[in-house]
Amino acid sequence: MTENDYICKDQDGNILVSIEKMSEKELSESPLFTHCLAVVKVGDEYLLGRNKWRNRYEIFGGCREKGESSRDCILRECNEEFGFASTDITYIGAMRFLLKPDYFSKEEREELGGLYGISLPDTSLEDIYSNIKDKDEITELKVYSQVKDKEPIALIDEKLLEYYT
Repeated sequence: MTENDYICKDQDGNILVSIEKMSEKELSESPLFTHCLAVVKVGDEYLLGRNKWRNRYEIFGGCREKGESSRDCILRECNEEFGFASTDITYIGAMRFLLKPDYFSKEEREELGGLYGISLPDTSLEDIYSNIKDKDEITELKVYSQVKDKEPIALIDEKLLEYYT
């Protein structure tokens, strides 16, 4: 696969192949569907969280639980990760990945994930952080302009910011 065949490759060798216009229903029914991610905006800024275990800033999301649709997954993750039960959520599409062996699997694999855009009320980062339920994973919040070119950012996640304007 050449660089012209995919969107982005990260520092671990994982490849974001494409963003596909697959319906949420089609995605949810696919055997390749494993997770959802959300590009979160507060006002005009993108929100990122520092992941304790990967030691870098990332967008938000997580793995699908058994029987969840993609929308169910992202709603649960939003509640866990910033304590908001209802938010302005936009489905963007299905992300197709080629992933290297990692914590989740010892094999290289193809996965699909749901990509969503979320707009939170224009509020302080401290207020948002106070609602986070999983502070073991997300240790700090910053907006993109605070970390760009200054802190480690997941490369694929940084590229995904472009899909929610």
